[in-house]
Amino acid sequence: MAGAADGVGSLGSEQAHISVPVADPGAWATAMNNLGIVPMGLTGQQLVSESICIPGFDPSLGMMTGITPINPMMAGISLVPPPPVSAELPVMKEIIHCKSCTLFPQNPNLPPPSTRERPPGCKTVFVGGLPENANEEIIREVFDQCGEITAIRKSKKNFCHIRFTEEFMVDKAIYLSGYRMRIGSSTDKKDSGRLHVDFAQARDDLYEWECKQRLLAREERHRRKIEEERLHPPSPPPIMHFSEHEAGVLADRLKDDNKFTEAIAVLLTWIDRGEVNRRSANHFYSMIQSANSHVRRLMNEKASHEEEMELAKEQFKNALLAILTQFEQIVAVFTAATRQKAWDHFSKAQRKNIEIWRKQCEELRNAHSEEIMGIRREEEMEMSDDDSEENSCKKMRLDDSALAAQAYALKEENDSLRWQLDAYRNEVELLKQEQGKFYRTEEDHTKEQQLHFLQQTVQSMQQQLSDLQEELKSKEYELEQAKDEKRCLEGELLALKEKLLNNMDAVDMNNKDIREKGMNGCTVPVLYHSREKHSETHGRGPLKSEKEALLLGIISTFLHVHPFGANIEYLWSYIQRLDTKISAVEIERLMVRLPHMFKQEFTGVGATLEKRWKFCGFEGIHTV
Repeated sequence: MAGAADGVGSLGSEQAHISVPVADPGAWATAMNNLGIVPMGLTGQQLVSESICIPGFDPSLGMMTGITPINPMMAGISLVPPPPVSAELPVMKEIIHCKSCTLFPQNPNLPPPSTRERPPGCKTVFVGGLPENANEEIIREVFDQCGEITAIRKSKKNFCHIRFTEEFMVDKAIYLSGYRMRIGSSTDKKDSGRLHVDFAQARDDLYEWECKQRLLAREERHRRKIEEERLHPPSPPPIMHFSEHEAGVLADRLKDDNKFTEAIAVLLTWIDRGEVNRRSANHFYSMIQSANSHVRRLMNEKASHEEEMELAKEQFKNALLAILTQFEQIVAVFTAATRQKAWDHFSKAQRKNIEIWRKQCEELRNAHSEEIMGIRREEEMEMSDDDSEENSCKKMRLDDSALAAQAYALKEENDSLRWQLDAYRNEVELLKQEQGKFYRTEEDHTKEQQLHFLQQTVQSMQQQLSDLQEELKSKEYELEQAKDEKRCLEGELLALKEKLLNNMDAVDMNNKDIREKGMNGCTVPVLYHSREKHSETHGRGPLKSEKEALLLGIISTFLHVHPFGANIEYLWSYIQRLDTKISAVEIERLMVRLPHMFKQEFTGVGATLEKRWKFCGFEGIHTV
């Protein structure tokens, strides 16, 4: 192929100085007159404009160049026909000069020569319309420009068959179809003829093409077989037969944790084969014993994995709690933004976006809270299963701190449910507003379904909230009963102490009466000392330290200036400025211990239910 290309290049360089441009009308008319053809409609007509460039055509060579060679090893190869040329710009061919002859292109106004269907693997062309005086040398000279020729079979009837070495050379030969060939400068009819080049069916071409197709099929099957073998899993190695030496090696491998899996498979195969007999029973017993020793290791591994799982659960729970806290903060930001003093400054589009964001955030918050509640329920069920095995007497020893913690937890759940209820109410109101403003018949059914679903959700939340409120009231009632029982026990304890002191005083008086009358002067200090001791026991009261007395004065002053009462969070936020270490639970315990000075009342209805503390010291001083 390279030699053919080089030959074409050299031929083009030799004939470049005698090539006649087709754009010259005079040269075209002279050529037609020499062939005995009168040109029609070509006077003063420019055949090819300078701006038209035929792709793949080299004017200096007078033929198509730059055609990419076709790989004959490619399966199902077929030449792609050239893109259709528009009728307004017909392809113009130039005159080709050879040593012994000259090729003149056909009139561009005539239709292009037709060709038959290309046979597979075609390397042979049919050349018809040759001059009578054209010999094999002249034909080779003309078609050597297309590529290397392997054979020329010339007939006596002015046609021949030419076979090339490659398939792409046939396309170059087809390009010469339609040219008029003239030998030398003679005007004789025997020295001129119109070439017709077409595809030819040859047995050699078909045989070579079928051989290549079979070769490609074999290569494809070989490639697929290699690919299947590569993807096929390797077969397991064969298991050796039982012997004393192999049994000893297998016993050592059974003791190794890394090789235990393979060794136990070999042991199982031996037992299934029936290798166990009286001679080998001791060997198999020792190997089974080694296998049993791995049970403890497996249990330890399971325990370690369970510890890792518990740690991962704890980390997951903490991460969920952190995420839920952030969700609560984001929801608080949206709630603050929807208040009247900030809501009026936003535009309509901004309000719509804020409402959409708030709904999405609340849905995510609710989903995370439900997930955390599910985790807590699972933990409580596990704890209840563990506690059921212990003594049931521990349930009767719940002190006021545990009840207070439960009440605080129920209060938190009550607040969260109340927030969710408010959020659902806001969603229902927004849906009602949107339904009133943008009423569409197609979306009416879907909005009614959403409204019905939200109403059911609100009802369920209200029912759950009422249940929690009742449970909270019952817990508070139990807390009050526990406190009352504690006060009764403290009163009984003080009465017992006073009775014991009176008995001791009576015993002392009897002992002193036995003594002489001169000792009567000593009875007064002893009685005074006992009374002072009794006053110390009774005068201590519910206050335990000076700090509690100071705290009691601050609380009394704060509640005195709030005649309608205040909740424990408001009171704790005020006292925390004075003492950051004090807690709300400690303040509430102190106020519970003094029922004649402080009392708690419930204000509000339903979701607005709130517990407030009031100062009743002026009322309680008359009842004490």
